[in-house]
Amino acid sequence: MKLIIVGCGRVGSALATRLVAESHDVDVIDLLARTRRLLPENFGGRFHTGNGYGRAALESAGIEHADAFVAVTSRDDSNIVCARTAKETYRVPMVFARVYEPRRAGLYRELGIPTIASVGWTVDRIHRMLLHRHLEPEFTFGNGETLLVRSSLPHYLTGRPVTDFDVDGEIRVVEVTRAGHSLLPAHGTSAEPHDVVTFAVAAKSLGRLRAFLDKELGT
Repeated sequence: MKLIIVGCGRVGSALATRLVAESHDVDVIDLLARTRRLLPENFGGRFHTGNGYGRAALESAGIEHADAFVAVTSRDDSNIVCARTAKETYRVPMVFARVYEPRRAGLYRELGIPTIASVGWTVDRIHRMLLHRHLEPEFTFGNGETLLVRSSLPHYLTGRPVTDFDVDGEIRVVEVTRAGHSLLPAHGTSAEPHDVVTFAVAAKSLGRLRAFLDKELGT
């Protein structure tokens, strides 16, 4: 998987080092050249000095081919601009951003950008979100037996009828958000790039749904 990480502080450098060790293709961008020293001398990825939302640095890092983008600078305003640029201008499939001010988290959610607050932020958690599709319930029913979860669809599902994703008694597609608009899928509705789908899923089948959506990542 090709990833771009903006911000080479303790979190960004640790995440980049771990991902490179797992043979992922990683580019790191930071405004300060001196942050390169936080990466190992034999770092197998690439380091770019520049602005994390500037065209020059992003295209030098190969953003047109990126599978995931992570903004972990020390400033909320920088992270949101970087994340929006990756998501809206370059259509990177997975975009994550760090948020320090909890009141801003709602803004990120409205833009469809998953966030992690600085409290409890760990490299392990980011790693799981990147490599094992993050399916947090939006709503639960009863005693938690049935969940509503939302996920962007991987590219390999584009063109398939969304009803193909249903598993009787376990998983059902109940809504699709496309280009900012919500629709209830009909029998012939096919998946399109950048669709975000709402699934009703039995709690016992959450792992099955995650595995299905993770196929493209090889996890």
